[in-house]
Amino acid sequence: MALAYNHDNREFHIQTAPGQVGRYVILPGDPGRCEKIAAFFDEPELVAHNREYVTYTGKLDGVPVSVTSTGIGGPSAAIAMEELIHCGADTFLRVGTAGGMQKEVMGGHVCIATGAIRFEGTSREYAPMEWPAVADFEIVQALKNSADRLEIPNHVGVVQCKDSFYGQHSPETMPVDSLLKERWNAWMRLGCLCSEMESAAIFTVAAARGVRAGSVMLVIANQTRRELGLEDPQVYDTEIPIRVAVEAIRDLIKKDGEKRQF
Repeated sequence: MALAYNHDNREFHIQTAPGQVGRYVILPGDPGRCEKIAAFFDEPELVAHNREYVTYTGKLDGVPVSVTSTGIGGPSAAIAMEELIHCGADTFLRVGTAGGMQKEVMGGHVCIATGAIRFEGTSREYAPMEWPAVADFEIVQALKNSADRLEIPNHVGVVQCKDSFYGQHSPETMPVDSLLKERWNAWMRLGCLCSEMESAAIFTVAAARGVRAGSVMLVIANQTRRELGLEDPQVYDTEIPIRVAVEAIRDLIKKDGEKRQF
């Protein structure tokens, strides 16, 4: 497979090279969150900054780890993952934000995805629609254990991924409004926890490339609660899911180390 290297062996988009990223990578969407996440690492160093992609590498418990922003949506997230895999990464934890769907999923809670609804386009170029976009079980377990230890309210289950932010929030303005509303009602009845934009692509790329991935999202608000006239607290503290992800990586590092001893 031809790789999109620049002349100095750096990846074309994210501008990192083999040896510059850790096996474990946190994937926020927002480049502005990378420095905040890197502050949890020991010896963090800015490795690259190009377009929407910012990468820092440091250490957790003596093991190299990285954070790379993906921008918004599946296409740019898939590019980041492909190029990080070229550089040696094999464990990915998406950390982001989402809108709650079920009324018990409130602002300030986190959602840990077991799987994602593929209502987006990127994953279709990796797998037929019959293929489920599912998270790695060990990562889900590590995220759940981490959230519980930190006493952060959490929900574990299926999330919905889309390409159009305003298709969700203003479906009545779209020519395909009946389709959008019909699908949304079905997902609600099936118990979908929240809506976001990257996990389906991340999980499907992980399956195609033989690596592992998981997601934890901060719920910032819940439109269902507003529609029902219920209190809808809005929470924007992105450090909440970051702490969950960092502690989960510590657990994975320990567990992976124990496996290597056998």
